[in-house]
Amino acid sequence: MFVIIIGLFKKVVIANEMAYVADTLFGSDIAELGVIGMVVGGVAFTFQIYFDFSGYSDMAIGLGKMLGFNYLENFNYPYIARTITDFWRRWHISLSTFFRDYVYIPLGGNRCKGARHIFNLFVVWALTGLWHGASWNFVFWGLYYGMFIFFEMLIGKKRMKKMPVPLAHIYTKLVIFIGFGIFYFENLGSLGTFFKALVGANGNKLTDTVTQHLFMNNIWLFAVAVLFTMPVIPKIKEKALSAKSTAYFMQSAGILCNAAILVLSSVLLVNTTNNPFLYFRF
Repeated sequence: MFVIIIGLFKKVVIANEMAYVADTLFGSDIAELGVIGMVVGGVAFTFQIYFDFSGYSDMAIGLGKMLGFNYLENFNYPYIARTITDFWRRWHISLSTFFRDYVYIPLGGNRCKGARHIFNLFVVWALTGLWHGASWNFVFWGLYYGMFIFFEMLIGKKRMKKMPVPLAHIYTKLVIFIGFGIFYFENLGSLGTFFKALVGANGNKLTDTVTQHLFMNNIWLFAVAVLFTMPVIPKIKEKALSAKSTAYFMQSAGILCNAAILVLSSVLLVNTTNNPFLYFRF
């Protein structure tokens, strides 16, 4: 029940609200949207897709446990990754594992050398893009990540680990942000406008009133989203439960928090129309 409630919270409280922010900004004339508006919309969609997908994965895992099935975790805090390779070890683990076991390894994987290894790598990533839909933006999205995986492979794990931590996080988050921009805009014309607007090449301003209003009204939402992308709460819980003096308190607090989250999620569900999971499209 706990896992289901957390998944419901991710979907209803965070993902749905982030979807409203992203769709409001990107649903307008993005050529006129300010640079900060493009960034806020992109960040909102980045949070939306993570909490939507990990939310329904959590709910599936919880339902499975009720029926005696033990499904593996599908997300392992992917936004704390410091490389794109590590990001894909943490993001949508079931999909990346499937392509590794049933496409990459049968093709020869990294046992092949030179051009054949590169071919195997990009075939996997092209298929990963096509798995999401028969649209060019998904193919570009898959090849885009394949390019960075190949880039990191050339540099080597040891050199990537030597990169300063702040720089590593900036690099990874920037690649992820642009990647989900490619993922969002299925129309290639809109995708081109998105990239131009990010750097003000459309003649758009730095900011706009719509972005300012949306961000200020939802700043709490972004703060909660950032908190839940990091393993902060599990670590606090683990330390508290390990101490006998706080274990009972934490167990009681956990039950109360779960009840509050369930009530909040239920209220939001009652007050909204049908809002299916984003990944039902794929």
